[in-house]
Amino acid sequence: MTDPLIRWREHAAGAVLLDGFHALKHALRFGAEVPVAVTTDRRAALALAEELAGDVRETLDGLLIEVPERTYAALVARPHPTGVAALAVRPARATHLEALARMPRTAPVVVLDNPRNLGNAGAVIRLAAGFGATGVVTTGTLDPWHPTVVRGGAGLHFATAVERLGVDELPPGPLFALDPEGEDIRGTELPDDAVLAFGSERTGLSAEVRARADHLLRLPMRPQVSSYNLATSVAMTLYHWSATAGAPAA
Repeated sequence: MTDPLIRWREHAAGAVLLDGFHALKHALRFGAEVPVAVTTDRRAALALAEELAGDVRETLDGLLIEVPERTYAALVARPHPTGVAALAVRPARATHLEALARMPRTAPVVVLDNPRNLGNAGAVIRLAAGFGATGVVTTGTLDPWHPTVVRGGAGLHFATAVERLGVDELPPGPLFALDPEGEDIRGTELPDDAVLAFGSERTGLSAEVRARADHLLRLPMRPQVSSYNLATSVAMTLYHWSATAGAPAA
């Protein structure tokens, strides 16, 4: 068997780091190509799969390579409590762009306008995957496939289309932008082909996205409360969509 360190280094360039058991579990469930996966305790990892992810247990049995803790620590910047790490092939950008552009859609696209917090971006991707959103698009400099974002998303990047685009490249569909000056969202039914844009918590929507918006909407919020966390805002908006227009299959 090829040394796991050698295999890891062979695939590391351009690969997606799956940091922890749950990231690997979700990536496999949604069809990720995983050329190498390691664990500090193979027996414990497979027991966890037996308990929580029986559908991928057999795949993990054939994939996981046990390595010493010092080897594992050399492969990941922040060792995960589950002692599991893997590399996955990043989905083709062209495939994601095709999915984002396809009309009609059965679920909205979420746009994070110039996000700054890697963990929040990951939490949004996890939410979007859970609601069955078509995809998550970021504008600005943040890389939505950064290892910290993937960790925050628990590997669910592979369950939806995740890409970084310019404002002039946003997917088609009516653009609903969340803004404190907008109309109360409770009076609006969000269509399945909606593009839902959220500004950063500090600066809000950019002038470019605001100018392109077809509708400005606000979330209900008590006076003197400054804002919601970004992921909370996305969750509230996607729940409103699911309650008034569509919902993921049961």
